[in-house]
Amino acid sequence: MLSDCLLIIFIAMGTALLGEGLTYVLVYRSDQYKRLKSEIEKKTKKLEKRKDQVADADRNSKRKIEREEERLKATNRDLSMFKMKSMFAIGFAFTALLSTFSSIFEGRVVAKLPFIPISWVQGLSHRNLPGEDFTECSFIFLYILCTMTIRQVAFNRAKGRPVREGYRNRRRVI
Repeated sequence: MLSDCLLIIFIAMGTALLGEGLTYVLVYRSDQYKRLKSEIEKKTKKLEKRKDQVADADRNSKRKIEREEERLKATNRDLSMFKMKSMFAIGFAFTALLSTFSSIFEGRVVAKLPFIPISWVQGLSHRNLPGEDFTECSFIFLYILCTMTIRQVAFNRAKGRPVREGYRNRRRVI
């Protein structure tokens, strides 16, 4: 059981690193992303400057500001579409990987939980395991927990933020 846990942690670390690497190569390193990102920054600065200059705006100034906002929204939309295409391909590849790993660990208890999960989590934590001992943990549950933890800890620290700050920022968005 310990070897299965360590293997799943290794798989989670590997897939998280692979996912971030693919995202970097397919999205952040591309010329189109860099161009769209710089356009957004320029348009945002231009819009802020225009808003600061025009305190009591007449109709023409308001229309120009609205046009600038529409252009900024269009550029943001283009950037989101560009990211979405790459993320869709990466998501498809990881779904296939997850399916493969799930079939390898199907029916095997990979960990013993020190608690009984709440009822709506039991289907995930005890997925494809025989018996009624809900403290037994399946591959998918441990994999999801490890992946979430690795992404939260490693990639927030890589961005220069403490782990708790990243958590607080996510809570505000929700």
